[in-house]
Amino acid sequence: MGAADFVESYFEAWNHCDPEAVADHLAPDGIYCDIPLNLQRSHAELIVSLAECFANYSHRYELIGEALFGHDTIAFQYHIFTTGKSESAKSRASYFGAEFMTLNGAEAITIIDYYAVPGTERSAKFSQIAPASSQTRKYAKSGLNDKQLHDYKLRLEHIMRTQQAYLTPDLTLPKLAEAVRCSVNHLSHVINAGFGMSCFDYLNQYRISHAKQLLARLDGQSNAILNIAFTVGFNSNSAFYAAFKKCVGQTPAQYRRAKLKNRH
Repeated sequence: MGAADFVESYFEAWNHCDPEAVADHLAPDGIYCDIPLNLQRSHAELIVSLAECFANYSHRYELIGEALFGHDTIAFQYHIFTTGKSESAKSRASYFGAEFMTLNGAEAITIIDYYAVPGTERSAKFSQIAPASSQTRKYAKSGLNDKQLHDYKLRLEHIMRTQQAYLTPDLTLPKLAEAVRCSVNHLSHVINAGFGMSCFDYLNQYRISHAKQLLARLDGQSNAILNIAFTVGFNSNSAFYAAFKKCVGQTPAQYRRAKLKNRH
């Protein structure tokens, strides 16, 4: 299945409200990351979660513009319309989001989903997701509307995933803004409001994710932890340890030992 066919099949599964068909686009050991809810779901967990949502809400899932395809990566924006099925939940909602997928053949190893959630709520109920118009006011002061926000988010994630910009030690917000083709102020708002984190934390999440992959390599090619810190873009070992502990809850050494133990 080609990448374009994969996206078409994925949208079709959503629009048929078929939880198993949606989840089958994820590899058996793949991970679905719900960024606004800060949740990760396995293939089986995704089926359970979607079955509950589809039982209560009908969906219309539409592609915005064209999907972007890289080497084993897919990125696209979407617009979802939902309607409650029960008499007590006949509410309608319309909201926007973006997904970023890493593929292995015809299956996704990771699906990362970003979408608009009102205020600071973290509810999984679709009836509590606000219409996109409420988000437009949120970005009014920055001069961004919803479409611009999602366009910049898509460009930013595409650059981070396909070009691995985070590996550059001297990467700055102005340099990243130039790559995204937007102002520094707009990029700052995209990261703060669109991803719900600081620019510093946004960059570090990619570096730590890459470091975890290197630390988990037990094939004799693993590097010293200091070398890994520099490889993933950190300028000092102390900064790497602090960021890793904050993101993972363990030191790099503890994480590596745990991975080694699990292999034996």
